Amino acid sequence: MRTSIATVSLSGSLTEKLTAASLAGFDGVEIFENDLLASPLTPEEIRARCADLGLTIDLYQPMRDMEALPEEEYARALRRARHKFELMRRLGADTVLVCSSVSPHAVDDDALAAEQLSRLAGLAEDHGVRVAYEALAWGRHISTYDHAWRVVESAGHPALGTCLDSFHILSRGGEPGDLEGIAAIPGDKIFFLQLADAPLLAMDVLQWSRHYRCFPGQGGFDVAGLLRRVLRAGYDGPLSLEVFNDVFRQSEAGPTAVDAQRSLLLLQETVGLAAPPAPAPPTGVAFAELVTPDAAPVCAVLGALGFARTARHRGKPVDLWQRGDARLLVNTGPAERRDGTRLAAVGLESPDPAGAARRAEALLAPVLPRRRAPGDAALEAVAAPDGTELFFCATGRPGPPDWRADFEDLAHPSDPPGPAHPSDPAHPSYEGEPWRVDHLSLTQPWHQFDEAALFHRSVLGLRPQESVDVADPYGLLRSRAVTTDDGGVRIVLTVGAAPTDDTAHAQHIALATDDVVAAARRFRTAGGSLLPIPANYYDDLAARFEFADGELETYRELGVLYDRDAHGTFRHCYTHTVGRVFFELVQRDGGYRGYGAANAPVRLAAQHAVRGFNGG
Repeated sequence: MRTSIATVSLSGSLTEKLTAASLAGFDGVEIFENDLLASPLTPEEIRARCADLGLTIDLYQPMRDMEALPEEEYARALRRARHKFELMRRLGADTVLVCSSVSPHAVDDDALAAEQLSRLAGLAEDHGVRVAYEALAWGRHISTYDHAWRVVESAGHPALGTCLDSFHILSRGGEPGDLEGIAAIPGDKIFFLQLADAPLLAMDVLQWSRHYRCFPGQGGFDVAGLLRRVLRAGYDGPLSLEVFNDVFRQSEAGPTAVDAQRSLLLLQETVGLAAPPAPAPPTGVAFAELVTPDAAPVCAVLGALGFARTARHRGKPVDLWQRGDARLLVNTGPAERRDGTRLAAVGLESPDPAGAARRAEALLAPVLPRRRAPGDAALEAVAAPDGTELFFCATGRPGPPDWRADFEDLAHPSDPPGPAHPSDPAHPSYEGEPWRVDHLSLTQPWHQFDEAALFHRSVLGLRPQESVDVADPYGLLRSRAVTTDDGGVRIVLTVGAAPTDDTAHAQHIALATDDVVAAARRFRTAGGSLLPIPANYYDDLAARFEFADGELETYRELGVLYDRDAHGTFRHCYTHTVGRVFFELVQRDGGYRGYGAANAPVRLAAQHAVRGFNGG
């Protein structure tokens, strides 16, 4: 179906918004009145600009307080309407949005509302315009879609129809059965459909609407369920986004428009309107790549963790460090930032790397251009919203390119140059102990948190979990995990709650072990430093849980944190931060599903205390 977006959903001047919408692949736009009033272009010039960009003007909006008014007030409303209809003729727009009245002059009289809307539609028809009447969730007397339809039906004018808005319908918290009335509306009388999602918040609906709407798939509304009902009613107009959001209004219009279009592509796939290449959810983490101008500090940590430097890239300064199924690449690249080591790329094991790349392209995540030396594996990667490169990998499988083919095994796997220590992989205490990447934590730019969740869901086929707020000593952090159903891939998206320099927040790699206490002891014996945890934490832990004799004292000694949910237990501890990266050792028992969120404030405070670092 055709797609459209309201200019109020994007930031910048009207010309910037139109350009962004066009480049993102939208077919049309809703011109928001304030954007037109603030534009130096005439209506004719705006019309021509849209035509040059391949955009239709699908709606002009909004027109307010037009029905159920005393006659003197209604006469003034009609005078205003005549001016707007003439403006629309110059603009080339043929549909106007009329919102249900919030005027203190409006009276609770459906018959009067129908009669006045009919007269308004007659005036509109004279100008070649249709009127789409929408119930605002906070309308003075008409606040539901079915009530608005009854008034439109009663008016009986061919130039008068209804506009259905997913926010105004779903924000009222109705049950699915409350949507069945949509089937009673003839499809040709649904003049327009506006779509928006929103997080589930307990607050005044007007403030909720004005500040917290988001694109479909980013919130908690069943937008797909509503769309299915509208389509069954026979609607064949554009799918249009109308999103009021403080963050989007401060973000660059181009990426926001792409995010918006991606949300509609996923929505159309969900309801069966489109069939892009099927998702190929990753099955595991093939590698995580660290880029650093100075490899010594991070290699020392890896050596203490028991990793071995097992291979080197044939043509680049990249070393492969491995322990069990956990593989880390250390890329000694140029210093891009003063904070040094960072997590720059992730290799995702894919059941179908080529199919995953096709899916990404279809969901507006283009495959990144890459320079390859002759013989290099033809791996394809896309960029996540935070800039992390995501590679689609098939490690050691026949057929698809294998990234390991770019590396030459070292004759003698080694730690960094230096004296031997108990972390050497050949040491008996490390034999046969399975390790893998449990999860990765990626810090997002503050204005791309919702975009990141939608990206990982739509492009990669991961399932978003509930968003969590975590107390930091200097504010709040938001965190949201995206995972595969079996937990084979877990990525935690984190962002500060304010538009600060989020690039200062740390990234981390969590490594799964069967015995975190033993791993922590070996790490310390090998010269590694674990994050010290305040004694007050363990006093509280003793009050909350019962432990075996000596167990809590061991945790206190090593800085191991503890959590429990309905499925199992979680033990974890942290290294100090190197550049922007730190490591977490985790032990999941009994099917524990979380990430130790209850312990995050303690960890963040400890990191601040150790380094003054704003941990992510």
